[in-house]
Amino acid sequence: MPTVTPRAPAPRRPYRAARPRTANRAASFVLNASVLAALLAASSAPTPLYPRYQDAWHLSALTITVVFSAYALALLLALLTTGALSDHLGRRPVLVGALAVEAASMVLLASADGAGALTAARVLQGAATGAAASAAGAALLDLENPRRPGRSALTNSIAPAAGMAAGVLASTLFIRFVPAPTVTVYVVLAVLFAAQAVAVMFTTETARPHPGALSSLRPELAVPPSAHRALLAAGTGVVAVWALGGFYSSLGPALVRLVAPGAPQAAGGMVFFTLTAAATLTGWILRRTAPYAAATGGSLAVVPAAALTLSGLHGAGLPAVYGGAALAGIAFGAVSQGALRMTLASLDAQDRAATLAAYYVLSYLSMSLPAIAAGAATQHYGLRAAAHAYAIAAALLAVAALAALTASRGRTVHHAHNDLP
Repeated sequence: MPTVTPRAPAPRRPYRAARPRTANRAASFVLNASVLAALLAASSAPTPLYPRYQDAWHLSALTITVVFSAYALALLLALLTTGALSDHLGRRPVLVGALAVEAASMVLLASADGAGALTAARVLQGAATGAAASAAGAALLDLENPRRPGRSALTNSIAPAAGMAAGVLASTLFIRFVPAPTVTVYVVLAVLFAAQAVAVMFTTETARPHPGALSSLRPELAVPPSAHRALLAAGTGVVAVWALGGFYSSLGPALVRLVAPGAPQAAGGMVFFTLTAAATLTGWILRRTAPYAAATGGSLAVVPAAALTLSGLHGAGLPAVYGGAALAGIAFGAVSQGALRMTLASLDAQDRAATLAAYYVLSYLSMSLPAIAAGAATQHYGLRAAAHAYAIAAALLAVAALAALTASRGRTVHHAHNDLP
């Protein structure tokens, strides 16, 4: 069974990331950021298409959440097994292989003709994304510019949200203006991933390959003590905001249909775009805010976000649903940015990919398992009841996150006070 444990310091040989030339470093940084964004764009692209799949194949809400969560659970398995692989083999070979598999999964999505084929394609996509995301994120940390400290952690927090926003927006525009959107959107993404795989081949390797690749495939997430403390402090907030993201990503279109049956089909996908766009903007605005303050403020925003979303089911209509999504996006951006900066602070180079994998495992478990539960609840009790239960649970998690962050901050201040001469 996978475990998440603090890794005790142990003697090991000096590890230094390779340092590409300045021009190549800048190009490689942009390329790896684009890979991370494209991976998450592909993950969210199906969201506006779910109503089409439901109508064409007569799928239930539970089936849609299973399709959505199959991707996330496959991604988790990949993170558990390949999360640290690029620390041993190098970033470049892991990225090239994963991007090739990602392109193949897009081809399968384009040719899917039913829920089974759609689920299988999403499983393959999740596996490829899990392998690529930790490698690309670690490469961004390797490419940190000493003159711009913190840029890599900021990019790791903003690129996923920006990618999800771009994926939803592109898919929505394809539905409106392009023939056969359930095919063309994936063909475009397949070409993009193939081009990125070729581009990665020409970048300089930023990691120093070393033995232990096979043993790193054992499903265990071991993180250094500093990252472990940060994950414990911010983890509940991460669970709350990613759970909200999972709800809007999988059941957002159905919620829009329930609140406003006559709304255009694009309105269903755009509600998740609202969340991810707000998350991206918030992450950028708060880039110089102290991590604890960002995570605390984001956790505070979860409660009104849940309340506003529920008010849409009690007469406030579609504006309240969109307002709740925007507030949820603010919470998502603030907590994700604060938690990642706390977690990635002062990491040794050999711990980067594994620590990012631990963060993504927590995030995607939080996104997928509650979404499956919401789909099952919708099947048995209806979407209205499921939305109420989901919003209340997210609000309670946010309150627990505030307590954990406050306690952690208090311990930090206490230790700092005791360390004064």
